[in-house]
Amino acid sequence: MSKVKYYYDSETLSYRKIERKKRTTLKYASMFILAAALFGFLFVFIASQFIESPKERELKRELSNLELQYKLINKRLDDAFAALENVEERDNSIYRLYFEANPIPNEQRRAGFGGINRYKKFEGYDNSALVVESNKRIDQLQKAIVVQSRSLDEIAVLAKDKEKFLEAIPAIQPVNNEELTRMASGYGYRTDPFTKVRKFHFGMDFTAPRGTPVYASGDGIVKRADNSATGYGKHIRIDHGYGYMSLYAHLNKYKVRANQKVKRGDLIGYVGSTGRSEAPHLHYEIFKDGERINPINFYYGNLSAIEYENMLKKALLENQSLD
Repeated sequence: MSKVKYYYDSETLSYRKIERKKRTTLKYASMFILAAALFGFLFVFIASQFIESPKERELKRELSNLELQYKLINKRLDDAFAALENVEERDNSIYRLYFEANPIPNEQRRAGFGGINRYKKFEGYDNSALVVESNKRIDQLQKAIVVQSRSLDEIAVLAKDKEKFLEAIPAIQPVNNEELTRMASGYGYRTDPFTKVRKFHFGMDFTAPRGTPVYASGDGIVKRADNSATGYGKHIRIDHGYGYMSLYAHLNKYKVRANQKVKRGDLIGYVGSTGRSEAPHLHYEIFKDGERINPINFYYGNLSAIEYENMLKKALLENQSLD
């Protein structure tokens, strides 16, 4: 039972019962509720500024871990770029240089991406700069790796072609030194053995006994093996590709036929004295792009430095040729 409250009325000199109006009660109740709500809001606001919830602490730890991971990723990207730069340096200064390919400029290796902003989706966050930079570096690394991969593919093709080129070049002496009587005449002006007139001799003459083996000086395809060319007698022509052709003249007989593939060092015929020849010997010529050039520059495949020097001295002597 609620307590009844009275007040003293001085005019009537008596106690009167206090009557509380409902409107006043509602007013006080509303003020109390409003004050409580305001106090609660202030408490929550102050607590949120100074006191972390378990969920906030968990999210903060995750954010710190993500920042650390991005920093570690950037460190690994530094290492990857350093390793790639080492490969790129060797690619430009060794591999591409050796195979006569133009170096790839750094601007091409590190070119960016034009057009739309590829990283817009990462913007607007506390760590946007870190995320954007990391993604940019990853894209640059991927592009640089693609450029380097294509370069190595190109080098592989060039290397394969270079290997074929080196095998095709007429690079050995067509008659073994042990079977030579002498190196009779070199490339240049010589005395014609029949007319005794000084004229240009376009090959080298190797004196050897009749029947001495003659070898292909490089890989190629036999274009001719006949005696229908004036002055050469029985002769062989081998097309080595890359503009090179070798000719072997005054043979006694052949061991190959036209359109046959031969490898460097294969037996192709034997020394003779057919055609316009004074004595058994091999007349040897090399053509480059249809022009006859000095064969003295093409014996690095089977002569030592001393043997080559001796041959060079003999080849420079202006003596009489044998054809």
